Amino acid sequence: MKYRQLTKEQFESLHLEFARFLASQNIDANEWKQIKEEKPNVAEDEMNVFSDVVWDDVLNKTQYLEHFSKTTANLFKCDGEEIHRIAIKVNWDINLLEQEGFEWLLKNPMDNSVEVFRGTKPYNNSDRNAELFDLIEKGSSISKGEIYEYFSQLIS
Repeated sequence: MKYRQLTKEQFESLHLEFARFLASQNIDANEWKQIKEEKPNVAEDEMNVFSDVVWDDVLNKTQYLEHFSKTTANLFKCDGEEIHRIAIKVNWDINLLEQEGFEWLLKNPMDNSVEVFRGTKPYNNSDRNAELFDLIEKGSSISKGEIYEYFSQLIS
């Protein structure tokens, strides 16, 4: 496996797509039920392949990621060859995980208690999707990039 198997909830939400995936391999609902009962390892392999297909599709489309903690925000812009990062640290008693703290940051981005760093690096081993997947597994969320672009314009 390239990534990890989708969760039960993710499989359930992608039920139709998984059915189409199985159909593309000439496996109908009855045959799938039989495979699950008689050859669980084959069923597991099919689920793993489907999971990798889904993850690749999602990661190929991912342009921005973000990760927030109580006092830091890491904003990523994911280009084809390199990843750009804006790291924000708040040196004040504020919680960016709460709406009030997050709004304070957006209203006071140049406050003396706010440190902003910017960096760019090529992907490790030129494997963009693996690196993005690792960031997601470590708690980053896919975003539309509004916060990244807001801070990018402020510090340009």
